[in-house]
Amino acid sequence: ETEMNETSSRSHSIFTVTVESSEPTTTSTIISSDGRSTSSSGSKFTAGKLHMVDLAGSERANKTKAEGKRLGEGASINLSLASLGNVISALVDERATHIPYRDSKLTRLLQDSLGGNSLTVMIANIGPASFNYVETLSTLRYAGRAKKIKKYT
Repeated sequence: ETEMNETSSRSHSIFTVTVESSEPTTTSTIISSDGRSTSSSGSKFTAGKLHMVDLAGSERANKTKAEGKRLGEGASINLSLASLGNVISALVDERATHIPYRDSKLTRLLQDSLGGNSLTVMIANIGPASFNYVETLSTLRYAGRAKKIKKYT
């Protein structure tokens, strides 16, 4: 419990579903010039992942009035959100030569969903209270940066 959120779990959660499919391909027979035949068959393998992620919100320590363990949890959450923000910024910046996926466990787990051949959807949960204006604005800016990620296939 903090002053900003009475029922917060104070954690990120990631639920991943992996779907794999294997489909046999047609068998082909090749006859060489000496009359011997060889057959080959294979299979087409397709895989996909769906990550459903619930990110803990970034909360300012002076607003939460958290102490001890809760203060440490908040700092860890803010650090992982900052790392994710750095990855998003690097993906958006065409001049970036390095994407810092290894800066946090969160970004490492989401690496294959953020860049490359993937589709990413972000839903930003914001509130209308003027007390949370700064956090709401920060969330909208964060989502705006994520929206600018370009996918390359």
